[in-house]
Order: sequence, then structure tokens, then C-alpha cells
Amino acid sequence: MSPSEPAAPPAVPSRRQPPAAPECPELGAPARPSVWYVRLVMVAVVLAALNLRPAITSLGALLEEARTGLHMSGAVAGVLTSVPAITFAVFGVAAPRLARRFGPGAVVCAGLVAIATGLLLRPYAGGTVGFLAASALALIGIAVGNVLMPVIVKRYFPDRVGTMTGLYSMGLAIGTSVAAAATVPLTGALGGSWRTGLAVWGLLAAVAVLPWTVLLVRDRGRARPRQPRRDDGEVVRGTVAAAAAEPDGPAGKIVRSPTAWALGGFFGLQATGAYITMGWMPQIFRDAGVPAQTAGLLLAVTMVMGVPLAFVIPRLATRFRSQGPIAAVLGLSGLTGYAGLFFAPAEGAWLWALLLGVSNCAFPLALTMIGLRSRTSAGVVRLSAFAQSTGYLISIPGPLLVGVLYQHSGGWDLPIALMGGLLVPQIALGLLAGRDRTIEDETGMRD
Repeated sequence: MSPSEPAAPPAVPSRRQPPAAPECPELGAPARPSVWYVRLVMVAVVLAALNLRPAITSLGALLEEARTGLHMSGAVAGVLTSVPAITFAVFGVAAPRLARRFGPGAVVCAGLVAIATGLLLRPYAGGTVGFLAASALALIGIAVGNVLMPVIVKRYFPDRVGTMTGLYSMGLAIGTSVAAAATVPLTGALGGSWRTGLAVWGLLAAVAVLPWTVLLVRDRGRARPRQPRRDDGEVVRGTVAAAAAEPDGPAGKIVRSPTAWALGGFFGLQATGAYITMGWMPQIFRDAGVPAQTAGLLLAVTMVMGVPLAFVIPRLATRFRSQGPIAAVLGLSGLTGYAGLFFAPAEGAWLWALLLGVSNCAFPLALTMIGLRSRTSAGVVRLSAFAQSTGYLISIPGPLLVGVLYQHSGGWDLPIALMGGLLVPQIALGLLAGRDRTIEDETGMRD
């Protein structure tokens, strides 16, 4: 869809259509943006998405080399692999407050600066402590980006949430898979040093800072609109200013929403499945007799499935009042894949990898539902922070539990049964989170 073309109406009319223009004028979003401005925002969104996973997957590709070079113990290396989910959960909570204070665009830009700085510094920080500190800095930047990108989409593209969420999700999937696949070849091409192979991804983040800087300069160059107020002087509800001033606070009201809890649980269980797949699927295939190189290709197939489907699923989701059936289809795909791994892991390996790749596309569906389950940008800020922080906390123990079961049972029957079993509550929560309602309806928050 060209930025200059009007958005096509959804196939099924909804009682709560998104507004024709951003409803947060205090954030400086233009009411009638020019074509070049819209295209610049699109480029900025895609570049930001590309940088929200390479810090993690590039390290996974060179973890053994980094561990040896830094004389890192196995226990510390294990902690390092758990840091992303912990950081996303803890620091994602701060994103709404920062967005209310500085604006979401400024916070995303600062997050990209943190990613670039952390990635450029961590290979040369000197010792394990410096490496962990620089990694944490990059992950904090990713945490605020995770929470605020759905807000950016809602702010600049309120009538194209599905399309832009798909574009953003596709960029994230490309960044994830390219960093995983290209880090080792890049390291060899750049001289063979693992430090250079990790640091090069900081340059991609530095490039992403540029369009966000242009957007900030342009927005701040215009007069800042007054806060929308009623005749009695009270800030109009449903704006980010109102969210900041509300005495009950964002967390105080959002915890009353069953949809917010369902979406947080759905997000957490799909993240658990994704982390388990990325961490353990190659080992499952290798233990079944699949060659190591083929096992790596099977993981790549699973990850690459997210590139086209991440664009298709959000656009499809916005055409329906309820997204629950899509969540069910994705979950059933995963159940079939895990059943195949249980009964015939080697014989149908390519089919199981494809099915699990489809199942992992619950992530862009979750992002789309964050944008659809609130009427306002302020509500999306709250819901995004709550759902993602809650979800990442839920996802922390999953990969560790799979490892413990594998070690103590001596095989994959119990771990695979656990993986498949987790999809049952994921489907149920997806059906609840996908219902046609908003958090404002459930909590009494005024627009």
C-alpha cells in the first residue's frame, strides 16, 4: 500500500473504528502528514524493528567464542542467556512513564542510541562484568522499543494498524534471522575476531538513529499544541497527558482488565514457546539422529517462516472483530508440530519445523491485539507495557525447565509433552484476548 493511498476499510465493520488521525496532539503527531513524512516514519519503524533482536541472536551464534575469550564460567553464560527476558520485563515497565515525559518517539530514539552504544562497547568493555553491563545497556534500549513500537504504530498509523504492525513484525523477524545466520560468516570475513563480529551490529543500530533524529527535529520545530482541556480546565481523558495525570495511575486500572491479563498470559506463553524452540529444537533433532548441519537448517526454516507470516497475520487479524480463531489455528499448528517431534522427530523433521514456524507467529498476532484492544494511544501505552512485562516474566522459567527435564529424564518425551501442553492454555488465553472489547470498556477508563 502506498503511503499516499487511502486505507481500505476493513472487511467487517466494527463498532469501534480507529480515529482518522492520531488522537494525541500533545505528542506532536501531524494531523495531515505529508507523503515524505509518512515514508520517513515507515523507514524509521522498519529500521527500529531490525535492531530489536540482533543483540541477542548475534551473541547466541558466538556465545562459545565469547565465553572462552572472556573466561566466563558456564553458570555465568547460563545467566547471560536469561538476561534478555528479565530485562524486557523489568525495564519495559518504565517505558510508559518515559513516553509521557518525553514522547514515545524520543524514547525510541534514545533506546536505539543505547542499543548502538551497548553493542559497540560490549566486546571491548574488558572482562565479564563490562560485557554484562554493556549487554544490559543494549537490552534496556530493546526493552523500551518492544513496548513503544505498538504505540508508535497507533500514533502515526491509526487507520493502518494491521499493515504497519505486519511491516514492523516482518522487520523484527528479518533482524532476528539475519543476525543468527550472518554473524559467523561476517566474523570470518572481518578477520575472525568474535569481538568484531559482535560489534558490527552496533553500526546497524547507529544507522537506525538517523531517521528518528530527523523526526524529532521536525516535530520539535513546530509549535507544541496545547493540552486538550474541557471548559472546567481538566485535561481531556484518553490522551497521554491524561494518563500521566490520572491519580489511579496506569497500573492501578489496567490490572482490573481481564483482557489485559489474558493478553499478558498469551504473550508470555508464546514467548516461552519461541525461546524453547530457538534454544532446544536443534538439539532435539540431533538427538533423533539428524546431522548437526541439517538441524541448524531446520531451525533456520522455523525462524524464516516468521518473515512472510509476520506481515500477513496482522493484516488478516484487523479484518475480524475477534482474533481468537487465528490464535487457535496457530496453537493447533504448534500442537501438531510437537506431536510430530514426539512420535517421529527425524522422519518428518522438515514438516515439524514448518509447523512450529507457523506457531511462533503468535508474536505478531499478540502485537496486533495490543493495538486493537484499546481505543487510545494512552491505552496502548499502558496495555503494551503491562502485557509485555507480564509476558516476559512468564517466559523466564520455560527454557530452564525444559533443560532440567531433559537432564533428569534422559530424553525428550517429557520436555516435548510440556511444550505441547503449554499450547493448550495459550489457545484458551488467545481466545479470551481476541474478543471484541477494549480495556477502557472493562476498567471504566474514560476516553
